[in-house]
Amino acid sequence: MKKVNILSWLIIILAISYFIVPLLATFEFSLRMLRGQYSFEAYRVVFVQPDFQIAFGRSILLAFATIILSILLVVPAAYLVRLRLPSWRSPVEFVTLLPLVIPAIIIVFGYIRMFNSSSWLPLTTNAWTTDLLLALGYVTLALPYMYRSVDAGLRAIDVKTLTEAGQSLGASGFTILSQIILPNIRSGVLSGSFIAFAIVIGEFTFASLLNRPVFGTYLQLIGANRAYEPSALAIVAFIITWACMGLLQLAGRSRAARPAR
Repeated sequence: MKKVNILSWLIIILAISYFIVPLLATFEFSLRMLRGQYSFEAYRVVFVQPDFQIAFGRSILLAFATIILSILLVVPAAYLVRLRLPSWRSPVEFVTLLPLVIPAIIIVFGYIRMFNSSSWLPLTTNAWTTDLLLALGYVTLALPYMYRSVDAGLRAIDVKTLTEAGQSLGASGFTILSQIILPNIRSGVLSGSFIAFAIVIGEFTFASLLNRPVFGTYLQLIGANRAYEPSALAIVAFIITWACMGLLQLAGRSRAARPAR
């Protein structure tokens, strides 16, 4: 048993080292922009760049737009399937899994083909509509995670009883969904939202092919021309992603700690 425990700890240490050592090396390299000393000069140079501010700000706005659109799409659909159309559950789950098996480059090429300037609904003719198309593409990428998070939240509550209680008090369908169901699946919605946020921040393929300046494309561009700044941006992206994961864990713990009613 002692040998097994030592072997287990050795495997854990090796696995952690596989991820931590490259990260520490990247962080250490990002501090060496000024010769002979460690400093955060690379981070300062990146943060004051107008192109970075524009790209990062656009990614943040697209992330919030993606979260809002995903909630508006997924929550009513998952609620309807759970309450009225249980036989549709398998087909809907299959559809929501498609973004995981269809490469992103194929999806975005399909969007460009369908919504180019000569199509029936041109969405690539100006920056605003292209950003809208990009947000819809991000909704597609986040769909598998958002749907499963919301569906898990709905399975944890008695949807039918809550709906009937709301109807008995004269509540409309919108009121039941927004004031009864949604607050009870808040942790599931938050979980899907944090994952969607992390996806948008790190996404490159959609934004590159739609020619929109966002954080992912800026990271690729600066990586082709600079040395220390890309390492700093990689650390920033890592911190953002892990912050989302930490918030996801807090949401899960708050749900587990909530007393049953």
